Amino acid sequence: MFHSKKWALIALLTLIGGILLAACAPPTEQVTVEVTRVVTETVEVEGEPVEVTVVVVETIVEEVQVTDEPEEVPPKDLIVCLSQEPDTLYPAGGSMLAASSVQSAIWTSQYQSLSYDYQPDGIVKMPSIADGDAVVNNVEVTGGEIVLDTGGNPVALEDGVEVFNVDRETIVFDGTPIMMPQMVVEFEIVPRQWADGEDVTSEDYLFTFGINSDPDTPSTKFTVDRTAAYEANGDLGITWTGIPGHLDSTYFTNAVPGGDGLRLYPEHLWNGFSAAELLEAEESSRLPVGDGAFRILDWVAGDSMILEPNEFYFRADEGLPYLDSLTFKFIPDTNQLIAQLLSGSCDIGTQDGLSASDSPFLIEAETNGLLVPYFQTGTVFEHIDFGIDSYGDFGDGVGRPDWFQDARVRQAMTMCTDRQSMVDNILYGRSEVIHTYIPSVHPLYPDGLTEYPYDVEAANALLDEVGYVDTDGDGIREDSITGVPFGVTLGTTVGNEMRQQLTQIFKENMLECGIDIELYYLPSSEWFADGPDGPLFGRRFDLGEFAWVSAVQPSCNLYLSSQITGPEDEGFGGWGAAGDTGWSNEAFDLQCNTALSSLPGTADYEDGHKEAQRIFSEEVPVIPLFLRLIVAAARPEVVNFGVDPTNGTELYNLYEIDLQQ
Repeated sequence: MFHSKKWALIALLTLIGGILLAACAPPTEQVTVEVTRVVTETVEVEGEPVEVTVVVVETIVEEVQVTDEPEEVPPKDLIVCLSQEPDTLYPAGGSMLAASSVQSAIWTSQYQSLSYDYQPDGIVKMPSIADGDAVVNNVEVTGGEIVLDTGGNPVALEDGVEVFNVDRETIVFDGTPIMMPQMVVEFEIVPRQWADGEDVTSEDYLFTFGINSDPDTPSTKFTVDRTAAYEANGDLGITWTGIPGHLDSTYFTNAVPGGDGLRLYPEHLWNGFSAAELLEAEESSRLPVGDGAFRILDWVAGDSMILEPNEFYFRADEGLPYLDSLTFKFIPDTNQLIAQLLSGSCDIGTQDGLSASDSPFLIEAETNGLLVPYFQTGTVFEHIDFGIDSYGDFGDGVGRPDWFQDARVRQAMTMCTDRQSMVDNILYGRSEVIHTYIPSVHPLYPDGLTEYPYDVEAANALLDEVGYVDTDGDGIREDSITGVPFGVTLGTTVGNEMRQQLTQIFKENMLECGIDIELYYLPSSEWFADGPDGPLFGRRFDLGEFAWVSAVQPSCNLYLSSQITGPEDEGFGGWGAAGDTGWSNEAFDLQCNTALSSLPGTADYEDGHKEAQRIFSEEVPVIPLFLRLIVAAARPEVVNFGVDPTNGTELYNLYEIDLQQ
């Protein structure tokens, strides 16, 4: 029995082996072929045997091995649809979002700014005090040097100039040498090449700095003016030295001062042009050679721009970029842009062509598997400012009671504002209520921040406590001293649907708390005009609605006492300053100034920013409302695409965006 089982098992294994061999054998098919043979045979001719040669053609059926033909893989051609056509591709020539999107394909940025932090790209690392590639030296200044004065301005050091010494003491220069802090930062350049194969070197950085420093280059000179020296450190190194007194909290971004702060200029191609000529030259404005993942092949004005991979891209050995070609199409009409996304004529629709008002349609398209919408809270936040300390003969007991001087009134009005309703009804629930001048995802968002809920009952109780009550039963509170009804105006810009909606919601909310709001709308040029004529920055308003931009570094400087608008000779910050509310708080000033004069990574920097926000949220000089949305959309087959809150464009990583096939 044992032997019979053994032979049965062997037979089974043999059968299985045969099946497996058959399964693993190359595929075959039967074909009919003609086989021609030359045959020699003997035949009888008149009784005699004779050898003859004949050609015989036979038709037979044979088994032949089938060779699979490789499938032809279609090229990966990504089409990005922008609502605007760039006016120039020269990095120092403008600030259009559409231009920045294309520049991201052509150039390697020195760094990226993602999720409220910084990441190196064209430089090997972000320098830091901790690593020793950024240092603060104590230097002696004796007069004549460009230094930073106590007002934050670069000036020539001469008698009477006020500066901070190394101990942060205010010193009035009288010819006696002063010890001041000075930053020195070293940057290591990533080895790479221009799209024509020439090496990128420190000479390109020096050339770029020279162009950005030129008065004919229309870009910010803030960092340029605070640069004492900018020098090559070998072929792949740059050393930036700040002027004495300038402790730059974003020192690690100073690899390319001026311009757009990100992109480099090819010295070997542009050195024949002046700074003024580079604004218009085709080599810089229309067909620039960069050091990024792509290079321009053609630009058809009013229609499209076609790019191909840069064969010299420094990450080409990683298989980057993944795409075979990149096309930018210019489609100013939003409906047409969405239609082309749905038809597959566009793969990506960018934020300049889409808005929160498109959300319902994009969400429906996502439900049906047609598109992938991207909703990201950005860095722009809407807010309603209180006219706490007005200027001149407006308000504050002149023309109206001083409604907003008591912080409890501001707190009550904040609790009476249904900010979540604004988010739900205007931004389709895709944004978030904000409680300070940075969002909750910011790394410097503090514990212990006062976050006022929507609570009409608590708001009314607080207003009662202040003494503003409705004595005549008409639903509107009155000032207890003058008997004037609590009726104020709220102004903002005309022609902005979002702001019209939110101000209407606010007006309705305030009626629940016995406050009557009269709405008015002005052209932006009038609303935002400098004082004393402009109502907002002239501090001649009751309530004002507009937006500020939050940043990687919290913008506490917007609310410093030194920023209150008004004549400088009266002790204010000037009519070009930012402090429209007139709010002044010594404790806030101390914490904010401590943070601003400290470097990232230090306790003073972090603690100062966090404590300043705690004071701000308790005092509420403004009602922070919500973050604006960044909206973009892509076809489902687009991968590695996304929207970041702090990067200037969603196309920052075109080198790794891919198409599934």
